[in-house]
Amino acid sequence: MTDDQSYHYHGFVSPDREATQPKHQVSQHQASGQPSPRLGYLLKHAHLRFIEVTRDALAPLGVDSRQWAALLCLGDQEQRAQAEVAHLLGVDRTTMVALVDDLEARGLVRRRPHRDDRRKNVVELTAAGRDIARRGARRIDDAERRFLAPLDEREAQQLKGALASLLETG
Repeated sequence: MTDDQSYHYHGFVSPDREATQPKHQVSQHQASGQPSPRLGYLLKHAHLRFIEVTRDALAPLGVDSRQWAALLCLGDQEQRAQAEVAHLLGVDRTTMVALVDDLEARGLVRRRPHRDDRRKNVVELTAAGRDIARRGARRIDDAERRFLAPLDEREAQQLKGALASLLETG
């Protein structure tokens, strides 16, 4: 087994090799009868490709995926504590403060003290933030359709269902 095959089959790719990894390597291995790549490799590279597709979809709106996800979290509630949004996004408080600062400076969110606990900040969408969240949702839906296009509808739903099941059991 070559060094390239070793890192490929163990389910990871070192950062210095990632850029040189051919995109068609998975189908080449299947066609040649070689063992399938490890799950970690497949998940990582599918995720990287999905990030690329969604980044391109959101770029015209001037937001990245983390900013859009924050807007989405805020859009389903009248008001939500900043710490709660940080928890939902899986980011630390410092990162969340910077994220909200940026969104607030761009006029997409408004931050104010919580009415019952002034130690907490409540963050809510502005009209502009709701507009970006709504337009972003349409763009992300389209990006997801393009990403899943190699699969038929049944396969796409099976993939999403299987991933959701894995997340529910973890």
